[in-house]
Amino acid sequence: MQIPHSENELLERAQALAGFTLEEIAQQANIAVPENLNREKGWIGLLLEQCLGASAGSKPEPDFPHLGIELKSLPIDRHGKPLETTFVCVAPLTGLTGVTWQNCHLRNKLARVLWVPVVSERTIAIGERMIGTPFIWSPNADEEKLLADDWQELTDMIVLGEVEQINGKVGQVLQLRPKAANSQAKTQAFDRHGQPFMTLPRGFYLKTHFTHQLLKNHLRLG
Repeated sequence: MQIPHSENELLERAQALAGFTLEEIAQQANIAVPENLNREKGWIGLLLEQCLGASAGSKPEPDFPHLGIELKSLPIDRHGKPLETTFVCVAPLTGLTGVTWQNCHLRNKLARVLWVPVVSERTIAIGERMIGTPFIWSPNADEEKLLADDWQELTDMIVLGEVEQINGKVGQVLQLRPKAANSQAKTQAFDRHGQPFMTLPRGFYLKTHFTHQLLKNHLRLG
């Protein structure tokens, strides 16, 4: 699939997928549908990337770098409620000197997002899961303040050597939690005494009540 040349072209291409099942989309792209997602958790995202012409791959930049747009699939139930938190990016646990909300990787990732809702209840076979209506979003002033405040609180805890004390309850709309393929994957962090130690990598996630509100806002606007 060729890369989209404009935001409108990307949105039209995404919205053309609405109402189709993953199997129908995969057949058009000549991609096999896995029996389950246990070993292929990112399969839906990769399918959408291929169908929409994303070009970033695994590079640390938006999925559509020439448009500055990140692609996020959003698993929802039949009532439009998100089923899980949304991974945004890996959180740096060292090298945070001089990093602010204005220049951090998380803000860059969330500056402009193409959300693609997918009805993904576990009782629905993967191939039969259906695409909802995609929409493009940028944080408004209130949303950005919530994100910035959470990022600052979590980053301060990391810098102060309290990464091990962070749990899912810290943060209003953001969550920091382990993000690793397995428990053997470790990265460096610092404790309260400034001593390095090895811990699981962490990732920033958007809480479900935040993405649910984005969906509700979009439906009202629609």
